Amino acid sequence: MSRKKWLISLGLAVICILGFIILGTKSLSHKNTLTVATSGTLYPTSYHDSNTKKLTGYDIEVIRAVAKKLHKKIVFKEYNVDGMLTAVKSGKTEVAINDFAISPARKKSYSMSTSIKHSFNSLVVRASDNSGIHSWADLKGKRSAGESGTNYQRLAEQLGAKAVNYDNVTNDVYLRDVKNGKTDFIMNDYYLQKLALKAVPNSGLKIIPNMYFTTNEDGTGEGIVINKNNKQLQKQINTALAALKKDGTLSKFAKKYYGADVTQKPTVHISKNFTLKNSYVGQ
Repeated sequence: MSRKKWLISLGLAVICILGFIILGTKSLSHKNTLTVATSGTLYPTSYHDSNTKKLTGYDIEVIRAVAKKLHKKIVFKEYNVDGMLTAVKSGKTEVAINDFAISPARKKSYSMSTSIKHSFNSLVVRASDNSGIHSWADLKGKRSAGESGTNYQRLAEQLGAKAVNYDNVTNDVYLRDVKNGKTDFIMNDYYLQKLALKAVPNSGLKIIPNMYFTTNEDGTGEGIVINKNNKQLQKQINTALAALKKDGTLSKFAKKYYGADVTQKPTVHISKNFTLKNSYVGQ
């Protein structure tokens, strides 16, 4: 082959390689799928309908509406709390949605969307005797049901309770164990607990009305967890959420799943605001 022909062949090869790179980059920047980590066990946030078995819930419908705004198909992957956050950090999924607080600790490791829900926290106990809990001091020595590593379990231990940990189980398991005395209380989001009790009639349990609380990690509501490096996706999601708030879609979903407009900040008396000694990026 002459030097001239060789140079022409080399030039064509370089052009082809550059073309593949450009096309590849374009396809990545226009990816038409949104991968989402969630639990599928947290009623009414992310759960499987008992009749249809379809994944549904407030957070699920919100992220589906966001994906529609972004003209993306959606793929869900189900994990426990640690699994969801690890999936986002490692790139297995692009986002996680599961009633995640927009907390200062979490914002150090992840990007967060604007808020999709506001709430406060509560205690579920046995209705017959309050599980022996009438003040915050009474938590000492009691057994707290929750998922390992969550801020709820960390706070319970901080207040002297014993953590009894579960791995991504459904609400009925938690409620059953408090009722039968295996555990004594559940710390969690008020709306989640209220609806969990409503879904299980004659549970023998109740929410203590004068012990609502918040923590320094509750932040400014709950939102969507996004990979720290994906600022473009964060911007796109926030733009979509702004449109969904403006046209009333988020409020409609909130009333459907919570029976209240959780997109608005609640006005209730908070008994205590706790400062967690060991913050965690989990729930």
